[in-house]
Amino acid sequence: MTAILIFFFAHWFLSLFFHTFFLHRYASHQMYTTSKTWEKVFYFSTWFFQGSSYLVPRAYGVMHRMHHEFSDTEHDPHSPHFFKDVWAMMVHTRKMYNDFLTGKRVADEEFTKDPLPVWNAMDKFGDHNITRFAWMAIYIGYYVAFAPSFWWYLLLPIHFLMGPVQGAVVNWCGHKYGYHSFDNGDHSRNTSPWGILLLGELFQNNHHKYKDSPNFAKKWFELDPTYPVMKLMHYAGIIKIKPKVAKVVNMKAAA
Repeated sequence: MTAILIFFFAHWFLSLFFHTFFLHRYASHQMYTTSKTWEKVFYFSTWFFQGSSYLVPRAYGVMHRMHHEFSDTEHDPHSPHFFKDVWAMMVHTRKMYNDFLTGKRVADEEFTKDPLPVWNAMDKFGDHNITRFAWMAIYIGYYVAFAPSFWWYLLLPIHFLMGPVQGAVVNWCGHKYGYHSFDNGDHSRNTSPWGILLLGELFQNNHHKYKDSPNFAKKWFELDPTYPVMKLMHYAGIIKIKPKVAKVVNMKAAA
C-alpha cells in the first residue's frame, strides 16, 4: 500500500509542478526567461512526469491565452458555466486541443505573437500513441507488482489522464467554488487550502487579476508553493523572473 501511495502522490505532484511551472507560467505567460538548455530540461521533464497524459506546450499555451481573453464567455475553451458536467468540459477541451495540434484549427495571431516553446522531435515522440500506451503499461505493471488488492487499480485512470484531470479540477473548481478578492468580470474564484495543495493553481481569481504575476497568492493566509521554488531557481540563475513581473510582485507585497 505504501509503495502505491508514494507512486501516486509522486506522479500527481511532479506532474502538477511542471504543469504549473512550465506549461502555465512559462509556455502560456512567459513569466520568466531561461536558457535553451534549461528550457529543454523543463520540456523533457514535463513529458516524463506527465507520461501518458503529456500536453504539448504550444497547444496548451494557445488555449490558456484564449481562456484569459475570453474567461467564462462562450468563447472560453473550458469554462464550467457552459457544460453540464466536468466530463463534457474535458471532452470539449480535448477536441479543441487536438484541432490546434493537428492544424485543423488555427489560432488568431494575438494568441501566438508572444513566444511559445516548440520542440518538434519531443512532441512527435511524446504525443505518439505508442509512447502513451507504453507509459500506461508501465503504470499497470507497477500496480501489478505492488497493489495489495484490486481496488487500488481504480487509481489507474487518474494516472492515465493526469494532466487533463488536473486541468479539469482547476478550471471547474477555480471558476465555480470559493471566494473572490477581485472583480475581474468573470466567475474566477480562489479556493484555499486546496489552492495550496494544487501548487497555487486554484487561486484563479488572483491569477486572472494579475495574470503576469508569478505569485498566485495575494492574501496573508494564501500560499502558492510554486513561487518560492521559482525564486530559488531565479537566485540560482536557472531562470530569470522578468523584471516587470518582479516589480508588480514587489509592489503588491509592499501594499
